[in-house]
Amino acid sequence: MSDEKEVAKKGGEAGQQTTGMSVEHLLKMLAASSQGQERTPKPMEEYKFWKTQPVTKFGAEVDQEGPIENKTIEEVAKEPMKLPEKFEWDTVDISKPEEVNEIYELLYYNYIEDDDATFRFKYSPEFLNWALTCPGWNPEWNVGVRVKDEEGKGKGKGKLVGFISGIPAKIRVRDKEEFKIAEINFLCVHKKLRSKRLAPMLIREVTRRVNLTGVWQALYTAGNVLPSPVSTCRYYHRSINWPKLYDVGFSPLPVGSTPAKQVARFALPNEPTLPNLREMTEKDIPQVHKLFSEYLQRFDISPVFSEDELQHWFLHNGKKSGVVYSYVITNSDDQVTDFFNFYGIESSVLGNKNHDSIKVAYSFYYATDVALKKDAKKQDVKKRLTAVFQDALILAKKYDYDVFNALSLQENALFLEDLKFGPGDGFLNYYLFNYKAFPVHGGIDAKDNLEYKAPGGMGVVLL
Repeated sequence: MSDEKEVAKKGGEAGQQTTGMSVEHLLKMLAASSQGQERTPKPMEEYKFWKTQPVTKFGAEVDQEGPIENKTIEEVAKEPMKLPEKFEWDTVDISKPEEVNEIYELLYYNYIEDDDATFRFKYSPEFLNWALTCPGWNPEWNVGVRVKDEEGKGKGKGKLVGFISGIPAKIRVRDKEEFKIAEINFLCVHKKLRSKRLAPMLIREVTRRVNLTGVWQALYTAGNVLPSPVSTCRYYHRSINWPKLYDVGFSPLPVGSTPAKQVARFALPNEPTLPNLREMTEKDIPQVHKLFSEYLQRFDISPVFSEDELQHWFLHNGKKSGVVYSYVITNSDDQVTDFFNFYGIESSVLGNKNHDSIKVAYSFYYATDVALKKDAKKQDVKKRLTAVFQDALILAKKYDYDVFNALSLQENALFLEDLKFGPGDGFLNYYLFNYKAFPVHGGIDAKDNLEYKAPGGMGVVLL
């Protein structure tokens, strides 16, 4: 998750002041963590924590790709570092609904919030279950910091005031062999305790626990610049329910336009247009896995999934939880030719008499066999993906989502503008821990405009 915040746009280019924050503020916050975004790197010596870690330093030349340091499990500390007085380490048990709810509460009140405290994001227990319990997940990688029960009343654990999670995954970097990583997410510290420097301690502790299992690399994202991004992508957003976004103050009315014109601009058909489109089912997983594995070879950094992992990430193991939505398109022989999915996050809107929440859909993964044909041309891939994502937008509308968010990674640069996605001011940096790699194209050029390059680019989507 990135850590961005943006001041709502006033009049100016929009032409009319909004009553609240802009849609770009909304979308940037949706990927935000608890710190402010900063695109300009500081001098290396000012990164007190990161300068001590096995990460690529600013300005360092990468001569070859691979691990930065090699360690053994025997070298890893067997006990965690000492926390400040009155705090203690905990392994948050996400098999217990009450502890999942504690994570939800911590994130809801401390992970992301706009400056006016009118808008908070709800990572529901269903979403957290999906995000944290992929195949092979390790309970020890859900690291918490709690307030000690100093009175020794024994009535249970103290208040959860810090959290970080890791899940196991595999990635491929260009032509190198796939390797195990931890995907690190949901770093959050209670806003009243930010001065305690608990965040670096949480990172060290989850690193220690991951290392004890023989995993030495990690992948993570942030909106601010740390040492040192391997790729940078830009956020794009597409209004679906423009009247609602306007009513809550997220979307301005441009100069010379009217509400009716804006509604017409973002109008979508009521039903998907591609033939043989249907919900993905468990029986589709083998075909989807084969198609997806071949398609991912187009990218410089890509995930490596097993069929069980696809079952989890694309179908949530068959749970109708309203978290992830996956669809396939088949030919006349019922062979899968394309698939796509998106996931949803809801946010609460405080102080609006008409609406109490906003629903945001996020582009997740997709593939098309058009890109795999020997004679495939850029325009062929563009045409197909535009049609596929048009239907994704239509389906998001049917599920009552208000806005659709996507990054400039994968092959999104081919179709975002044609489908009326607008560029946000938010950027997401990808980082590799204990692994050096040559830069990876993030779908934008030096002026931050969309730029398509294939093959190549970033193929990993982190929640």
